[in-house]
This record gives sequence, structure tokens and C-alpha cells, in this order.
Amino acid sequence: MHFIEWYPRGYGVAFKVKEKLLEIESKYQKIELYETEGFGKLLVLDGTVQLVTEGEESYHEPLVHPIMLAHPNPKKVLIIGGGDGGTLREVLKHKSVERAVMVEIDEKVIEVSRSYLGIDKGAFDDPRAEVIVGDGIEYIKNTEEKFDVIIVDSTDPVGPAKMLFSEEFYKSAYNALDEKGLYITQAGSVYLFTEELLDAYNNMKKVFDKVHYFSFPVIGYASPWSFLVGVKGEVNFKEVKVNRAKDLNLLYYDPERHETLFQMPKYVKDLLEGKA
Repeated sequence: MHFIEWYPRGYGVAFKVKEKLLEIESKYQKIELYETEGFGKLLVLDGTVQLVTEGEESYHEPLVHPIMLAHPNPKKVLIIGGGDGGTLREVLKHKSVERAVMVEIDEKVIEVSRSYLGIDKGAFDDPRAEVIVGDGIEYIKNTEEKFDVIIVDSTDPVGPAKMLFSEEFYKSAYNALDEKGLYITQAGSVYLFTEELLDAYNNMKKVFDKVHYFSFPVIGYASPWSFLVGVKGEVNFKEVKVNRAKDLNLLYYDPERHETLFQMPKYVKDLLEGKA
């Protein structure tokens, strides 16, 4: 028995599975859960791999720690999406964090993750965390609170999540950042969602003071996976405070080799920089 997620051009990512643990329809999407042969549990939303419990840190660590360690003093963090709790868990590892707000549209994802996955490691119950079930787009548009860091942990930049990669959404995010702020989003497969990555990058450049791109190999995804960082004010994303990383117990992202994040296939780099 196996599960395959098909990407454009007939490329697939497959897992051998022992059994299907769950299949439900929420108000927003189909949620499936499998027990794999070698990677623990597999969470699938509308046919797309969200994570495997053995290796999920290969996504959550590069999404969270590069910007948390680049920011001079991240006290208030907003997470859009992230219903499995992995991003919230990584954010709360940082001692400087006083408040972390997570806005997830699908309550069922949170329920399934808490009941079956447990990767939040208690983050949902941390007194610094506020978990809101609601529309992240509306929340970010209407909030008067200012955040040091905003993390968008969404599904791929196609279909329902496409609004999260729009110029309009980026303007709302920019306004919700403090004077010195960092914003990050995953932006899909470098090779297979190249056009979506370019669109998101160009939209971000219209809004943020500076935009960076990087890639990281993620277990379960069509790697390398792309990430985009938007900067507001004077924050240097190219440098991280390595001394703040010693208690983070990282498995995949290495702050001492932060510069290796910025490797990108030449043709993609040329496209992003308008040279192709």
C-alpha cells in the first residue's frame, strides 16, 4: 500500500504506508492520516503532503529559526496557518518570545494534530501562545497589534492559499509588522512551482523594503523547497545571532552555516533577478 502526491509534469512523491488511520472532510478540506513504513505518521490535506512526523523538523526549522535568529529581539510573533503545531513549537523555543499568536482557519486540523500527531510538544498549552480559529487573511488585515515576526505556514501557492501570496496580503502583513520586522513564507518547490515562486517574489518586492529567497531540502516534499523573506526597516537577514541558538536543539538548520541557505539553481536565480 502506498500514498503518492502528484506534482506538475508527472512528478510524484510517494510513501509506503502500513495503514490509513483517518479520513475526514472538514468544512474546508479533506484530511487524511497514514502510518508510513519508515517516516512515522503522514498528514495529508486535499491530497498534498503536509508533514511526516519523522522529519517534519526539516520544514519547521528553516521556516522559523533563520528569521528568529536574524531579528534583533523577537518578542511578538504571528503565525498564519500552522495548525499541526510544529511552527508554534519552534517559535516558543526562543526565550525572547513573550507572545505568539497562531491563526488557523481549520479547527479540525488542530484537533487531528493534537489527537494523533503530538508534534506541538505542549506548545498549544504554553501560556505565551494564543490559538485563534479563524481566517488569517482577515485577521492580519484588521489587527492593530504590531508583530516583530510574521510566519505564514500555509499550503502551496496554488488553489485556496493563492491569496496568501498576493500583493494585497503582503501589504496587510507589512502594516502588521513593527518598525523592524521580518516576514517569511514557504513558496513551493523550486523546480516544480518556479512560476509561483517568481510571482510571489515579485509581489513581495512591491511591498517590502528588501526581499530574500532561499531553499532547503524538506523530507516529504519535492525538494529543494523555496522560502521568501520580507524585511521591514533595518534588519539584516544575512546575519544571524548564532549565540542564541545553543539551546534550540536543532536537527536540520545550522545557524553556523546560515550562508548555505542562499544557494539556488542558477537558472532560478537568474529568473528571480530578471536576468533570464
